[in-house]
Amino acid sequence: MSILAITGGTGFVGSRLIALALEAGHRVRALTRREQAAREGISWVQGDLQDRPALARLAEGADAVIHVAGVVNAPDRAGFALGNIEGTANMLAAAEGAGVRRFVHVSSLAAREPDLSVYGWSKAEGDRLVEASPLDWSIVRPPAIFGPGDLEMLELFKLAKWGLALSPRGGRISVIEVGELARLLLALAVSDSCRMTLDVDDGVEGGWSHPEFARAIGAALNKRIASFALPRPLLMAGAHLDRLVRGKRAKLTPDRVAYFCHRDWVVDGAKRPPANLWVPQVKTEDGLAATAAWYRKQGLL
Repeated sequence: MSILAITGGTGFVGSRLIALALEAGHRVRALTRREQAAREGISWVQGDLQDRPALARLAEGADAVIHVAGVVNAPDRAGFALGNIEGTANMLAAAEGAGVRRFVHVSSLAAREPDLSVYGWSKAEGDRLVEASPLDWSIVRPPAIFGPGDLEMLELFKLAKWGLALSPRGGRISVIEVGELARLLLALAVSDSCRMTLDVDDGVEGGWSHPEFARAIGAALNKRIASFALPRPLLMAGAHLDRLVRGKRAKLTPDRVAYFCHRDWVVDGAKRPPANLWVPQVKTEDGLAATAAWYRKQGLL
């Protein structure tokens, strides 16, 4: 049994990670910005990534830190830097100050192309801080994440319900189901594997084209999909319209369009985790069906 200090524990990936950690018999100390209901096995630490005393309390006595929290959408460069660079620096300092050696950092495949988007730049800079630290670190760079509890792909499912899919022109992507990612993070936290930057996906060689993935979503809904590839200027216009209509709640932003339109978001197979540490177990088709079922149960689809 280990004591795991987790940031981002109330989010999509973090909540699944906590569930797996508790099932495995670990004790969890989790950072939260809001008061949480008491749960056996979890000690909630109120604060955020800018609250250094809270981060010190989070890390104290932990066997490993799993740093999941990050900013995926911000109105400007400063917002991304605050969450993904300064926040990572603060968590590293807290871990080192508390004598925690093991540090698992959740990055993004977007960090591979830092010039494409501010988000990718901020994640790459956070990675550099982790790599320069004296801790026993591992960095995981997931591609698009889906699964029960996800709201980022909800609109793709809503479109698919009407038999439609909109995507950038060309290009291929890798994807991973949320429980699969959480399982890897947990394995890294309790293993001796360190000083590695890992790409992780569903194991599909060469990834998915956008129409292929759209058809997989359609299959999860028993729908035949008509897929339409949109030029970048039209996607950018849609992003500005989304920001105008939904403000800070906008899902499609100009920064996201910048990396959505990149043609290669397929993981590097040579950087996948060692097979003795982790291998994918959930087929994407099954994971998408479970996601659709969750949306229906929540009344979202």
